Amino acid sequence: MSLKTNILANYVSQIYVTVIGIVILPLYLKYMGTEAYGLVGFFSMLQAWFNLLDMGLTPTMTRETARFRGGVLDALTFRRLVRALEGVFLVIALLGGGILIMISGQIATNWLTVKQLPLIEVQRSIQIMAIIISLRWMCGLYRGQISGSERLVWLSGYNIIIATLRFIVVLPVLISVGATPTVFFSYQLGVALIELIVLMIMSYRLLPSIPAGERVAWSWGPLKPVLKFSLTIAFTSSVWVMVTQTDKLVLSKILPLTEYGYFTLAVLAASGIGIISGPISIAIMPRMAKLYAEGDHAGVIKIYRQSTQLVAVIAGSATIVASLFAEQLLWAWTGNRVLAQQAAPVLVLYAIGNGILALSAFPYYLQYVKGNLRLHMIGNVVFVLFMIPSIIFAASHYGGVGAGYTWLVMNAVNFAVWVPFVHSKLEPGLNRLWFVKDISIVTIAMVGVGYLLLPIIPQQMNSRLAQIGLLVCFGVAVMLVGAGVSSVVWEKIICRYRVNKCDSL
Repeated sequence: MSLKTNILANYVSQIYVTVIGIVILPLYLKYMGTEAYGLVGFFSMLQAWFNLLDMGLTPTMTRETARFRGGVLDALTFRRLVRALEGVFLVIALLGGGILIMISGQIATNWLTVKQLPLIEVQRSIQIMAIIISLRWMCGLYRGQISGSERLVWLSGYNIIIATLRFIVVLPVLISVGATPTVFFSYQLGVALIELIVLMIMSYRLLPSIPAGERVAWSWGPLKPVLKFSLTIAFTSSVWVMVTQTDKLVLSKILPLTEYGYFTLAVLAASGIGIISGPISIAIMPRMAKLYAEGDHAGVIKIYRQSTQLVAVIAGSATIVASLFAEQLLWAWTGNRVLAQQAAPVLVLYAIGNGILALSAFPYYLQYVKGNLRLHMIGNVVFVLFMIPSIIFAASHYGGVGAGYTWLVMNAVNFAVWVPFVHSKLEPGLNRLWFVKDISIVTIAMVGVGYLLLPIIPQQMNSRLAQIGLLVCFGVAVMLVGAGVSSVVWEKIICRYRVNKCDSL
């Protein structure tokens, strides 16, 4: 399957999931209430913290699958590795889920600030959350194998089906059975079980055949060759979870559940920037790993720079819209002006921070395909030493806005200081081209057009639909300007009319 097709499939999936999330969320607020939605936000945060137990196994599965396809691993070695990882994932799921169930009472009574929901309802919901998280945790292993096999078209289609079950089909259940957290999470538990079973079946179908007479017994042996790489990812991933989730953890303790729901909505809206740029990284990482395994260094760098421009255009335009029209965006989304006013400052800060993060993540992709994450590990250690105390202080004293300022400043410093250093070590001479030609030209053009158009755009409209349409048009205009100055787009235009087609995204 071509890289273009994989990226397109990822985008169709991500856009669909994002759109139905935007459309359905106001209905969640209508039927469940803001406090109950705060519980949903707490569930998302718990799921992220559970990823601390990943130990780098999911990205290792993706990378080793790509290496198998590149001819580095034989079928028997690969099958034994998959079996070993399955055992580790199962043990972690049982232990992690069991611990969450045991402490659910303490979380409900001593951590969350609940004012309206019955405590028994909250505790029961947390127990169901624990089982859902364990099931989705197991899904990560099989998603990693399917992604490494570059079966992203199938995976994207399946993600659309699961998202439909999670976000849309749940509404008739809430209306007919009851709009309580217990009903909501019980339904999600059923969806998670279906999701795991189908992913497992697909994963097994993609496994290669092994020589006759050989057995795929479980043992620690297959994990030893990838242990260093896996543990390096585990450490950096754990640090990153702490960096990105500490603000949410601290605020879940400080804020009443209703206000925490407002904060969660703002952060969720800002996360759309990562969502729309994520499909590119999902598609390029296995392809870059395969090219590197084949010794095609030039191909790796070409994809690296081309995909940077794509992210600069797509994530950059979304960042500009979210930062210039935060309150209008939230009102058009939820229909709640009070919510929009309270959450808008948080959205602005997190949106800009996430836009910077989408670009500063690229050096990690380069280290990932080379199988050496030492610099990434060092950078994360330095980052977390400054980030965690700053987030705790800012969130404790200034709430969500304080956390947002910390997030923005730390990401800006990381992009300006650490990213050039990593490039100088991995690919001397790359950073200037990458920063000037692949990012700066595109970004400056889009920001300039955004501010030129700002005075002629109405700041507030009476129709939510009209407001959405206006924001979409603004975003498309900014994106077209970015695409117009992108060398990737011009290369595609030139290649289209050449006799010998070019090899590009």
